[in-house]
Amino acid sequence: MLLPLVLVALPLHASSTSPPTVNLKGVAPARQHLYPAAGSTSATWQCLDGSKTIPVASINDDYCDCPDGSDEPGTSACPNGTFHCINAGHIGADIRSSRVGDGLCEPECCDGSDEAEGVCENRCEAIGSQYKAEQAAIQKARKTGAKIRSTYVAFAQKEKTRLEESIASLKKEVETKRAEADRTNDILSRLESLDNATLEIKKQSPLFTSLEKHNAAIKALHARSKRLQNEIDKLEGLLDDLESGYNPNYVDMAVINTVKAWKKMKGVVDEPAEGSTEGEQPAAENTATKEKDEEDDSPSEEDEEDAKWTEWEIKGLTERTDYVSLLLDHERHVGQSLDAGDQVKSILYSIEEYLPGALLPTYESGKAALLQVLQTLGIIPQSGHSAAETSSARQANNDAKNALSSAESRLRNEEGELSKLFDPRWYGSDGAWKKLENTCLSKDTGEYTYSVCLFKGATQKSNKDGSSNNLGNFGTWNKSPSLQPGDYEYYTMMHYERGAQCWNGPQRSVTLKLSCGTENELLSVSEPEKCEYHFVGKTPALCWPTESEEGKTFKAMAKETAGQREEL
Repeated sequence: MLLPLVLVALPLHASSTSPPTVNLKGVAPARQHLYPAAGSTSATWQCLDGSKTIPVASINDDYCDCPDGSDEPGTSACPNGTFHCINAGHIGADIRSSRVGDGLCEPECCDGSDEAEGVCENRCEAIGSQYKAEQAAIQKARKTGAKIRSTYVAFAQKEKTRLEESIASLKKEVETKRAEADRTNDILSRLESLDNATLEIKKQSPLFTSLEKHNAAIKALHARSKRLQNEIDKLEGLLDDLESGYNPNYVDMAVINTVKAWKKMKGVVDEPAEGSTEGEQPAAENTATKEKDEEDDSPSEEDEEDAKWTEWEIKGLTERTDYVSLLLDHERHVGQSLDAGDQVKSILYSIEEYLPGALLPTYESGKAALLQVLQTLGIIPQSGHSAAETSSARQANNDAKNALSSAESRLRNEEGELSKLFDPRWYGSDGAWKKLENTCLSKDTGEYTYSVCLFKGATQKSNKDGSSNNLGNFGTWNKSPSLQPGDYEYYTMMHYERGAQCWNGPQRSVTLKLSCGTENELLSVSEPEKCEYHFVGKTPALCWPTESEEGKTFKAMAKETAGQREEL
């Protein structure tokens, strides 16, 4: 009897020491190493946050033991847990543990593992096949787009060569233009120096000296006249005060006669009151006074001459200081009518018509000597350059300076374009976006046609009346602070800013979101906020190759082109 009991006891002891079964439902394959492996002899397990140690049997027992929810990855016991769907035949996915066993077939779990068996159909095979087909189409489009993009990169290299050659040519052109500008400026300076010397001689003429003296005298007289007028105005004010404030009953003949004289000057004459004897004078005296007053009132020649000159006319004469121009006008006027030098030359040259041919050589030599003597004596002016020559030299110098400025401007533009060509803040490290500069994409939405020209501006045009609104000019790429120029995501967004002011709103602006495509096209336009437009488009420029035909990664290519930029 003892032996059977021992034999029965042995299996019971063996079963009590066998490793516990671990339920790892909901645990991602990449995280299964964090849980007890099958066949593990460990009886306990520590929560992933290290906060507690629990029995292995407590994993997925539908009771939340760990604060981080790591002990219940396959149930909804812990609201903060995570459930992983294996999705065999497709791509695995994670959902919140709270969505496990809620009776809803979550789209992320195409295998239905988030619910009890039989509740949700396993659709992973069909979805996986569709996803693979879509991915194949995307990869095909990316591959095609990458080939197109490679032509953009090749264009950038050609553009680099063109710009370098253009810059070298323009540098030579600038040097040539600068030499020409210096040469014409030297000629102009010498001619103007001669003109200034001639002008100084002419300014020593009696006419010019007299003009300057008369002008100085007129200025002095005008200043004196203004002072006298100010004094007269003050005196008239005093007389007006005396006229309005004096007492006629106060017998002071000096005051009475002054007021009467002042009224008479103003044209106001008081008639004496009836029976009044005030101010009576003998008839002879009255007659003499009347005749004197009439004589004083008659305008003199000086008064008539003074009446011809108004304040503004006098001021105009005194403010004119450009008597050099007046002198030159006088010289031209005299030169047109009484040019002594031309008259002498005309006489000397007209004599040739009457001389025999045998005497002409002798006459020519004598004529040259005579002209030289006359010029030396100042009877006729020295032969030299004309004002037309100076004007022509000045025009030539201006043309040379303008040509130099134009060449320098073109040189600066070309150097600027070369500096931006491989700048990641502009056309990318390999210059692929340069090809798309000024490329315009448009979308007809029915009421409006929207257009955006890459690196330039965006517009909104009405399909009814043709009116157009400026939606902004290119400002920058993706503004996300986590991105750096050169990152792929950096080029997926372009910002167009400072457009036309929106009525009772902000300035118009555009955010253009781009992705890889085989064509440059604008797919959709929306206005989520007032006057803030969102454009969505595609471009081959974003079809970055994962590996080039030479087996180099794109990052290596970007590094190589960055090195080329530094050499520039």
